[in-house]
Amino acid sequence: MAGGGFGTGTGGGDFEARITPLVIISCILASSGGLMFGYDVGISGGVTSMPEFLREFFPTVYKKNNQPGLESNYCKYDNQGLQLFTSSLYLAALVATFVASYTTKSLGRKLTMLMAGIFFLVGTVFNAAAVNLAMLIIGRILLGCGVGFANQAVPLFLSEVAPTRIRGSLNILFQLMCTIGILVANMINYGTSKMSGPNGWRISLGLAAIPALLLTMGSLIVTDTPNSLIARGKMEEGKAILKKIRGVDNVEPEFVEIVEASRAANEVKHPFRNLLKRRNRPQLVIAICMQIFQQLTGINAIMFYAPVLFKTLGFKSDASLYSSAITGAVNVLSTVVSIYFVDRAGRRVLLLEAGVQMFLSQIVITVVLGIKLKDDVNNLGHGLGILVLVFVCSFVASFAWSWGPLGWLIPSEIFALDARSAGQSVAVFFNMLFTFIIAQAFLSMLCHMKFAIFLFFAIWVFAMTLFALFLIPETKGVPIEEMTERVWKKHWFWKRYMDEVEDNPKAQANA
Repeated sequence: MAGGGFGTGTGGGDFEARITPLVIISCILASSGGLMFGYDVGISGGVTSMPEFLREFFPTVYKKNNQPGLESNYCKYDNQGLQLFTSSLYLAALVATFVASYTTKSLGRKLTMLMAGIFFLVGTVFNAAAVNLAMLIIGRILLGCGVGFANQAVPLFLSEVAPTRIRGSLNILFQLMCTIGILVANMINYGTSKMSGPNGWRISLGLAAIPALLLTMGSLIVTDTPNSLIARGKMEEGKAILKKIRGVDNVEPEFVEIVEASRAANEVKHPFRNLLKRRNRPQLVIAICMQIFQQLTGINAIMFYAPVLFKTLGFKSDASLYSSAITGAVNVLSTVVSIYFVDRAGRRVLLLEAGVQMFLSQIVITVVLGIKLKDDVNNLGHGLGILVLVFVCSFVASFAWSWGPLGWLIPSEIFALDARSAGQSVAVFFNMLFTFIIAQAFLSMLCHMKFAIFLFFAIWVFAMTLFALFLIPETKGVPIEEMTERVWKKHWFWKRYMDEVEDNPKAQANA
């Protein structure tokens, strides 16, 4: 059945395939890795605003928030230790992703997802039982290993299992689960903050075991991808799985293409060195830039610290948690919008529209806060507070149907098989690196830059929208094994990296 977008293409676009229950179930189970990741993003921000948690682990911050005369609108939570609690996970994840690259290639996507679930479970135990900061940080590091392994394996699994024509929608299940995890975490934080006694934060952190168990159990149930099995020499098993997930007997054309791609991939002895070859540079540049830009939108600063941020903006404790729950709900619903449009309208339309909307939203927030919220004076008022919330929601919505899911989808589908696992590792590495930087720096940046922090992020949104306009090609409906012929060789800028290598043997030898 032909994929959309490049209707005249042949090959993978015409592979016979049905949308089978096995594919849908496998993708839902695998994408629970996103649920695990999202739950942690949402839960950490709520926990760091809970007085009992702060009193036990960060007494300096607790004192700053509760002793008259020490409170500051922009600097309530400026503490490197508190930021390290959030960011240490991402530091561990960026290291773990390189280990995960080798397990994903040599042991398969399925086993790597299983390892992710186990890491996350053990980390959850450490966090929920923590009696000192060291236990908290060890738990966060283990959680980070789980996130690194999951973010490496799950997007690859989804891209390789999904039929071409709905690859975008199924891959975005990972991001949808991530947004659901954030929303659930916000709801749980709201509930545990109402509990009497000092241990509400332990329940919030401990319930992370549920999404970790879902991924662990799911990885035991799903089969590995045909691409992974064939690349590891399991030809007959790979062909049998391909027939099952496609729901047809005639899989020979797709099977032959995967075998050929696997043969080329297995000739690569140094996968990360292979990434630097000229023909892989367009994909590498786009994958890295998308991860950096995704974090420089400021989205994780808002999602990590939503309760903290809304308290800074003058919302009371309950109202701040309630407002962060609203942004979480907007996040989920907007990701559903992306699932509907990504294989219809395409990737570029979503990126460009959202760039404009995110930019305008952040400019409005900057202007309102700049006029009404000084360091020691809050003239925001109820009406303007609601206005800020509306534009925060507008920003979150546009991110959720664009750079959020597409930041994972596009890198997972643009690399050739010989560079796919290593390319995904580099993408996850840069995502985690900049997530770590933003998580570690945001509260201090908010303290020193004040309202201008939103202008800082708006400038980056403007830059990344130009990058998308000129340098990110449309990949809608293109089989992942045919990207070179149907995308890169036809792009106005990137084609020079393909033609020179393909047509000039001397250049190929030097690439």
